[in-house]
Amino acid sequence: MASPARFTFDLNLESHGVRKAAPPPVPTIPEDVVAQLIANAREEAYAEGLKAGEQNAASMAAQTIAAAAGSIATQSSHMASALDRARQDHHQQAVELALSVGRKLALHLVARFPLGELEALVAECLPSLSGVPHLVIRCHPDLADAIRDAATAQMAHAGFAGRLVVMGDPELRLGDGRLEWVDGGLVRDIADTSRQIDQQIATYLASRRGGQHKENGS
Repeated sequence: MASPARFTFDLNLESHGVRKAAPPPVPTIPEDVVAQLIANAREEAYAEGLKAGEQNAASMAAQTIAAAAGSIATQSSHMASALDRARQDHHQQAVELALSVGRKLALHLVARFPLGELEALVAECLPSLSGVPHLVIRCHPDLADAIRDAATAQMAHAGFAGRLVVMGDPELRLGDGRLEWVDGGLVRDIADTSRQIDQQIATYLASRRGGQHKENGS
């Protein structure tokens, strides 16, 4: 009896004469085309970067201009306020200087012509004193005789028929005086007039300051 043959796994199951097909060749790109593509990509990237840089620069410039404009506006506002204050101070100083000069000039004129104010006061009241029985003039004692002579001449010119009484009052300053009659009187007080002028000027300056504050919105 024959012995069985051992299977050795060395059988070639492929059909004889059939070969496996070779893989297709890998397509290639010419070097000049690759170089052109790279150049185009670089140009596109440069253009995009340049555009982005320009946009960023424009944005930064706009922000810088806006900030500078805001700073200029703020500084201009401060400068305008400072200019207004300087103008106001200058105006106030000018008014105060004019007041001081005027006050000194008035005192100087009164000292040189002490009868002037009282003569003007008598001339002011005489037209309205028709029928008044008497007129009393109070003044500084040093001016009593002179004002009596001046008032007598004025009364004669105005046709005043009442009696004139001149009284020296040491409490009155030179140039000050009081005129008194039955139902009225006039007073010339240089110090009181000066105080009234000071008050009017203070009111005027305060109103100017208030008006400027309203214009500035403060």
